[in-house]
Amino acid sequence: MDALLPIIIQVITGIIGGQAVGAALKQAAMSQVVKIISGAVGGVGGAAILGSLLGGTVDPAAAGGLASSLNIENILGGAGGGAILTGIVGAVMNAMKK
Repeated sequence: MDALLPIIIQVITGIIGGQAVGAALKQAAMSQVVKIISGAVGGVGGAAILGSLLGGTVDPAAAGGLASSLNIENILGGAGGGAILTGIVGAVMNAMKK
């Protein structure tokens, strides 16, 4: 469970970031499923990128417990990555409609 906890936090914060961008971009008519999937994938990717930039551990198995999983890489990286990827997917979907 210790290995999955950082990934779960990244997915949840990614979904939150994706939902926030999806609500802000009303012109990009995305379904909930698209916002959830792009937010979750972006959350895991964003947390991994931010963790490697900050010199943190990217290996979720190296972390232990809830306290070590609630760090800046997982929370901000997850929310930011989910928001960015959802925004990109929304822009691409909007461009494909035209």
